[in-house]
Amino acid sequence: MRAFTADDAWSFNQGTHVAAHDVMGAHHHDGDVTFRVWAPSASSVAVVGDFNNWSPGPADAMDPDPSGVWRITRAAEPGHRYKFSVTDAAGRTVEKADPYAFATEEPPRTASVIADLDYRWGDEEWMAKRGERSALDAPMSVYEVHLGSWRYEPGGYRALGAQLASYVTDLGFTHVELLPLTEHPFYGSWGYQTTGYFAPTARYGSPTDLMAMIDELHNRGVGVILDWVPSHFPTDEHGLARFDGSHLYEHADPRLGHHPDWDSAIFNYERNEVRSFLLSSAHFWMDRYHLDGLRVDAVASMLYRDYSRDEGEWIPNEHGGNENLGAITFLQELNRTLYLHHPGIQVIAEESTAWPGVTRPVDQDGLGFGLKWDMGWMHDTLQYLSRDPIHRTHHHNDITFRAVYRTSENYVLPLSHDEVVHGKGSLLDKMPGDHWQQFANLRLLLAYQWTTPGKKLLFMGGEFGQSGEWNHEAELSWFQASEPQRAGITRLVTKLNELYRSLPALHGGDCSDEGFEWVVGDDEANSVVVFNRRHGDNRAVVAINFTPVPRSQYRFGVDLPGDWVRVLNSDDAAFGGSGAGGSDGEAAAVVASSPQPTHGRPHCLEVDLPGLSVQVFAPVS
Repeated sequence: MRAFTADDAWSFNQGTHVAAHDVMGAHHHDGDVTFRVWAPSASSVAVVGDFNNWSPGPADAMDPDPSGVWRITRAAEPGHRYKFSVTDAAGRTVEKADPYAFATEEPPRTASVIADLDYRWGDEEWMAKRGERSALDAPMSVYEVHLGSWRYEPGGYRALGAQLASYVTDLGFTHVELLPLTEHPFYGSWGYQTTGYFAPTARYGSPTDLMAMIDELHNRGVGVILDWVPSHFPTDEHGLARFDGSHLYEHADPRLGHHPDWDSAIFNYERNEVRSFLLSSAHFWMDRYHLDGLRVDAVASMLYRDYSRDEGEWIPNEHGGNENLGAITFLQELNRTLYLHHPGIQVIAEESTAWPGVTRPVDQDGLGFGLKWDMGWMHDTLQYLSRDPIHRTHHHNDITFRAVYRTSENYVLPLSHDEVVHGKGSLLDKMPGDHWQQFANLRLLLAYQWTTPGKKLLFMGGEFGQSGEWNHEAELSWFQASEPQRAGITRLVTKLNELYRSLPALHGGDCSDEGFEWVVGDDEANSVVVFNRRHGDNRAVVAINFTPVPRSQYRFGVDLPGDWVRVLNSDDAAFGGSGAGGSDGEAAAVVASSPQPTHGRPHCLEVDLPGLSVQVFAPVS
């Protein structure tokens, strides 16, 4: 614990403090705890808790500071529960949880908890080299997890860490992305209605238990990304809303401060102390929990004042536009400082519009994110594959359109939790046809995702083709995973991760112009596409048949003469396919080129394309 200096007060009030958590909240030292809370409009503030039987006396009254921060030091211990008793200018008193609390009670209880964050990390090797695993030319594949419904494990964070580390390393994923673990009162919000911006949810254990989980993942070579929600917050009485009787963290005008989609409050990004609060939260998770990245939720709702609003329900900015200028400069400062202070991380935007420069550096007038979810790819691809294959010929543009914009940002290709809830069905359920064709279409979807430029993200359950929507109240349907067709999906995902890591052509150009080139993009009659993946001298050719009709001796151009080996066939019997053409690695998987110019290239391959399949060929070195 350190003193709240004049420099702290200045940077906090200026909106530039990135470590306000070092001085705000509850800090234990020598048998005492110093409490600090920002409540500039309060008439009085007292600390209440286990240490005074939740009945504050004169000795528990906090002293105000010109910065708007109230302070007290009194006898208390780690593990004690506490709140701030805040009396507003009208004389109304409300008990508020500490916005900077490091721990909380397990919901539905709402008190803050004095916490000791001392933990002996053992991930030095990972931290020194983690930037190599999340670079734009690195093979980055992410397994998205809702921790409470992944697998029931009575040991909480620590036991889940061991289970999760073994599972994702066996599958070959490089990272896990955790739906928000910041404390949230309503479990059904999946963590997206956050009240504790510095506290991991107590549902699965203590802060140091979560640190142990992350440490375990790091020591198994797995990076950890956390969903983080600076776009809105719930209005529960113990939380941030009307914290000191005024609209402190949120806008007072509902046209700016109320989010119609989620019935929640919107942060006032133009208030400096709110910016310090949010900046510090992001830096806190990187610093104290060794996170390797943040996925920033609902960025589009931050950028636009008229997001999800009709005419008359929003206020234009000072220039008459719909841009939220405070949010823009906040996001730029967030990304600038995170990348400056935490080398090797990635900050990922969930941004669903065509806002320009989301992943352009701040000094080039961009927002400064490292990666952005490609929601357009997700929507077009799922819409296309949900159609009966006989109709796909009329919607070929759903597959080819992405090539127009694919290098406009640095993209992640997401098949996330949002696609398997609210009546949308599971990935498998979306697929048309009989049972066999549904699985063939799912194999095609996953192989297409992994061979298309962009980093990969798959929500839990997709790796074994779970049927039925995700239910946050129950663990995944693990009993399904051993069924032959579903086990084949798991083997395919494992193979895809292996290829993605081992072939530079499939990952090195994920975010560059050289990474993709059409060979056949206009064969809508057969619903076939062929494209090159390339990184330096490394090459691969991907051929996809989007119909159940086999295409015999399909010819397409290649640049290099000689033998090409088929390194992936999603129709392989090992993955639950028909096995047409034999298994990968057999002699039949080697194809000799012909010196016949095709598709503007000096050589060609003629290969059989099984129905509903993805095949990948690499030149024999």
